[in-house]
Amino acid sequence: MPGFGTGGDATSPREDAEVAGADLFETAREIQQFCENRGWESCFIGGLAVLRWGQLRVTRDVDLTLLTGFGNESYYVEELLKHFKPRNAEAAQLALSRRVLLLNSAQEVGIDVSFGALPFEQLAVGRASRHEYAPGLSLRTCSAEDLVVMKLFASRPQDVRDAQGIALKHGKRLDWAYIAEQLEPLAELKEEPEIMDTLRRIRKLA
Repeated sequence: MPGFGTGGDATSPREDAEVAGADLFETAREIQQFCENRGWESCFIGGLAVLRWGQLRVTRDVDLTLLTGFGNESYYVEELLKHFKPRNAEAAQLALSRRVLLLNSAQEVGIDVSFGALPFEQLAVGRASRHEYAPGLSLRTCSAEDLVVMKLFASRPQDVRDAQGIALKHGKRLDWAYIAEQLEPLAELKEEPEIMDTLRRIRKLA
């Protein structure tokens, strides 16, 4: 089970900075540089990606997909814990079973690192692109389409609202065929076919 395009950028750098805050952006910059220095493939998802593609909302943590593959997750856990603080005493053990490592930055900003290995996760990281959130601050996020897939896979109320916001903002510029193609096998994996009904309702907003 996963731990977690094309369209115009949703917000201006000034608006992004106002909604998120300096500590969150500094944390994002730090973990992005940490991964790049090691040649690790990753991209931001969650609230930071919503700031780029969707409706403005407050976000307080950093969500990242890191491609680890299957079988070598302990290496990534050990390396990350050399630099970032675990959010709780069981963080390392839980990361190996749930594929999400919960960390805190020096600024006490939460960092959720999802270990990616599935074909969709590899595709999403490969399709990611940079966005300038503030002068001199360029972060690599997933595409709008891949964010819709992730949000509808999670399907919590806030996730569905986020997906609706992306649909309202970008409409027909989104590649809806790609979204459906990627989401359907994930909905089957989760055994929640109703996720596709949610997608059809949201597409009507476009």
